[in-house]
Amino acid sequence: MRPADLEAVLRVQAACYPESMQEPREVVLARMRAAPGSCAVAVDAEGVCGYLFAYPSRLGVVTPLDAPFEPALDADTLYLHDLAVAPRAHGRGLARRLVAHLLEHGRALGLAASSLVSVQDTAAFWSSLGFQETGIDCPRSRAALAGYPGTARYMRRALD
Repeated sequence: MRPADLEAVLRVQAACYPESMQEPREVVLARMRAAPGSCAVAVDAEGVCGYLFAYPSRLGVVTPLDAPFEPALDADTLYLHDLAVAPRAHGRGLARRLVAHLLEHGRALGLAASSLVSVQDTAAFWSSLGFQETGIDCPRSRAALAGYPGTARYMRRALD
């Protein structure tokens, strides 16, 4: 993902999320810059049709909606923050390929795990990729999780 992809990424975000979950342009651009090697796009003949934002983090840390990434120097997990595939590209396996690509990146970084917040009733999708719901001990992370609309679940999986 490159800064030149910003407008296309924002269009995919708008097509996939309700307004309450759409993150501002400045935050999205800051995330690209904070973790450029951990953010990826899927492209088809019409351009960017999917994306996945991630960054090296610590298990149990939840990024609040609209907050900047804070990559951890002592990371033990690749935190997958935002995965979206435009409706025009559904059914092509792009979400799974984006996740597989970044999980391989996490392994290459030597990280032991990957974690995420499942939103919009996607827990079954994440479970099919080996993620399991787990509790959070940190009060700040529990508050961040509660800040997501609807039912949000913290999930993790090993990167072995």
